[in-house]
Amino acid sequence: MRIEIINDCTGLEDSKVESWKAYIDKLADSFEARGYASDIPLKVMEDAYATLTFIGSDEMHETNRETRNIDKTTDVLSFPILDMKNGKLLDKTSEIDFELDEDGNRILNLGDILINPDEAYNNADKYGHSIEREVAFLTAHSLLHLVGYDHIEKQDEKKMIAAQKEMMSDIGLAIGDEESELTDHKDDNIAYPAGSMAKHCGYISILGRPNVGKSTFINYITGMKVAIVSHKPQTTRTNIRSIYNTDDTQIIFTDTPGVHNPSNKLGKIMVGNSFASAKNADAVLFIVDGRFSKPGAVEKKLLELCKENNKRVVLAVNKSDDVSKESLLPIIGSYSELYDYVDIVPISAKTGDNIDVLLKILSDLLPEGPRLFDSEYMTDQSERTISAELIREQILHFVDQEIPHGTAVEIDSFEDKYDDTAKDEYDRKCVVIKATIICEKDTHKAIIIGKNGQMIKRIGTSARINIERLVGCKVFLELYVKVREDWKNNDTLLRSYGFRSEDDNAL
Repeated sequence: MRIEIINDCTGLEDSKVESWKAYIDKLADSFEARGYASDIPLKVMEDAYATLTFIGSDEMHETNRETRNIDKTTDVLSFPILDMKNGKLLDKTSEIDFELDEDGNRILNLGDILINPDEAYNNADKYGHSIEREVAFLTAHSLLHLVGYDHIEKQDEKKMIAAQKEMMSDIGLAIGDEESELTDHKDDNIAYPAGSMAKHCGYISILGRPNVGKSTFINYITGMKVAIVSHKPQTTRTNIRSIYNTDDTQIIFTDTPGVHNPSNKLGKIMVGNSFASAKNADAVLFIVDGRFSKPGAVEKKLLELCKENNKRVVLAVNKSDDVSKESLLPIIGSYSELYDYVDIVPISAKTGDNIDVLLKILSDLLPEGPRLFDSEYMTDQSERTISAELIREQILHFVDQEIPHGTAVEIDSFEDKYDDTAKDEYDRKCVVIKATIICEKDTHKAIIIGKNGQMIKRIGTSARINIERLVGCKVFLELYVKVREDWKNNDTLLRSYGFRSEDDNAL
């Protein structure tokens, strides 16, 4: 089946809708493959379609009032064509349910889905996950509604929750029970707590040169911004652990700094931590850029390290969306001469192409054992740490040339504010953050601050928006700039900014 997408929401950029399309297309594939519309013949389902329209808050409010007699704006509505219950037809289909395509073939219309992006963003901020995950969840939920799944009766609700979890897992955005209910998103029960047994559980180290897409891959599988992304190389400086969960699997991925020839002590720590991560992992995911036909010295060095430590390696040829399938064959051939890989998978970390295949291969390499983290966790990084990285990401974005790589961000204070109605530690009114941007020269400080403070204001505003999505409440961010000459070669300063050798904290 397919899902036709229409953007009818003023202010919603088509590029944003296009970025959600990869998840939506995979949901359609999952929906068809799992046979949730069990009474509809496979041949009919292959050609069937549903329409998904993004609409504004006013239009959603008016639609609720006209169709449901409810005077409010909601995040999603679905309008099924067929009379079904839990995937089974209550009445036979008729010709009115079908449309004819250009060739005169009968096409089944399953119905319409309306999603309000404003409410979807609110949900994503409230529950601390990405907008991509929220839109995918609303789509999965609505597709099931179109074929008669519902959550009014308890028994039916269980079937719908199970189906939602299956679909979200299929597209690499697995959810636990706490996220499965559309109406209240209960979070008082952890689906799979730490210590519970998993069929596959362990560590996968991600290796590769700078800018091959390691951080983009991490952000895709977690459904949230865990690692910062920039077009500039050497964006990641520390090993970031991100956690991928399904019903029977927990993979702890370590996103390592890109391996390069270090020119200072900070660079040596970054490269050393990458090597330490590989040595201590159950297996290695080696990501290379599919646009370059031959491995370079960096790739050969990494594979020698893996060979010395007898590591099982899966090769992922990234950016397959930017090259033709034919051009990948010589690349795969060149890399195959260097190592005996467990498997080789062309992927696109940006669109998600083949990520599900890759995750299955990686999970099969891991032993059975207890989960190391509760399934609700997507990273072992604290909000404080991620906030510092989100600030640094905006420096990378707005400031040119060598200046961003001579900066660090130190969180001076991270204070939660509550009002009298707060029910728990997450029910915050706001978060107040004071942070210092460290740079190497007075001239760099002047550029970061900008004329009349415009540059640092721009950095702060963009960082605050991303941090608010992370913490799920209002953020007040104060930024300062300090000069620390040659801090990247100062052991004391490096430790104070959180840069330590991974060998001191081995897995």
